[in-house]
Amino acid sequence: MVELSAYEQGLLSGRYGKAKQTAMRVIERAAQVSGAPHLIEISMAHVNSCFYSGEAGVEFAEFLVREGAELAVPTLTNTGLIDLLHPELRSKPKDKHVVEGARKLMGLYEKLGCEVVWTCAPYQLRERPSLGDHIVGSESNAVSFYNSALGARTNKYGDFLDICAAITGRVPYAGLHTDEGRRGDILFDLSNVPERLKQEDIFYHVIGIVMGQESGVLTPVLTGLPFSTTEDQLKAISAAGAASGGVEMFHAIGVTLEAPDMNSAFQDRDPLKIINVTAQMLTRARDMLSHADSGKLAAVCLGTPHFSVTEFEQLMPLIKGRCIHTDMNLFISTSRFIVEEIKMRGWLQSIEDAGIRLVTDTCTYFTPVMNGVEGRVMTNSAKWAYYAPGMLDIEVVFGSLEECVESAISGEVRRDATLWDKEFWGAT
Repeated sequence: MVELSAYEQGLLSGRYGKAKQTAMRVIERAAQVSGAPHLIEISMAHVNSCFYSGEAGVEFAEFLVREGAELAVPTLTNTGLIDLLHPELRSKPKDKHVVEGARKLMGLYEKLGCEVVWTCAPYQLRERPSLGDHIVGSESNAVSFYNSALGARTNKYGDFLDICAAITGRVPYAGLHTDEGRRGDILFDLSNVPERLKQEDIFYHVIGIVMGQESGVLTPVLTGLPFSTTEDQLKAISAAGAASGGVEMFHAIGVTLEAPDMNSAFQDRDPLKIINVTAQMLTRARDMLSHADSGKLAAVCLGTPHFSVTEFEQLMPLIKGRCIHTDMNLFISTSRFIVEEIKMRGWLQSIEDAGIRLVTDTCTYFTPVMNGVEGRVMTNSAKWAYYAPGMLDIEVVFGSLEECVESAISGEVRRDATLWDKEFWGAT
């Protein structure tokens, strides 16, 4: 039996309208299924129901708008299926009905009063939740980043459940909203990984893949990450771990907020399992992300999750005075607010002059953006490399940001021999 407050009972009774009543019914049922004793208030939501997966999503959003649904908390939109700012990237005519459905759904979420940021990396916004804040997250990398890097508290809320939580302002008190639900389960010891490898961004994508594969739905704890680990690197771990496994939160000793030491991460208990990460594990995960190591490229795709300001800062010296090869595209997925930031910094013109195509509101492994691209595509994102082969008719090449840029300029795969040397990864 879920204990409801007087206000929550009023929502359930229909006192505040049919839309809130329906939303409350969904939340109460979720609480029953999860075994939650009661509901808790949230301070914000980031919803994925705005992503077009079929007409059911449109019909539910139309019902909410028709019934005058009001959001109880600030609500941000995840990526949509299409780029609203760049119609030339949308699709071939055969997918016209999908594009129209996506545009309609995105418009409905704007009518609901959502802050239409259309990003999978809402934590890059200036205003974001703090340690201990209860929120609603829906996109897998954002859920992991919110929990891990910021210490906010959210489970992964699926479509319809996320927007119902935003309308009621309530979620079940269960899972990662509880103290015990955030306890670490499995330890990954990185002490045998060469320190020079930990200085490379590519490592954080690869360890995320290993972490996800080995953890499944358990909560992993990493020991041995540098104290200087950046938010972009934590983003890479979050995205890869959520893609290759079901990781919704991880701890990194001395790096993430809730893990100043081992006892804090495991809440004074022993780990269920200890994994000593080896060079072989890392290279195996790295190699599974590439279908080829050489050859001509059709495109390079960066920005999964969305490219940050600091990632653009790393990009700028790599493209100075240079242009992308005429036979291919370099796509960078990012958010509208990051585009405005790089414009203010004077970088946008140089990016466009180099022939780079910015993609907003969506991601490049969604078909409407990549229709017409065939062959071999390179990326610096483990998440993109992990998902794209199942969604697009392409071969994937995984590499560092520098390798991706050099390859985009030459039109074919370019490798940094040092970065791929066995000794660099600690293998003999």
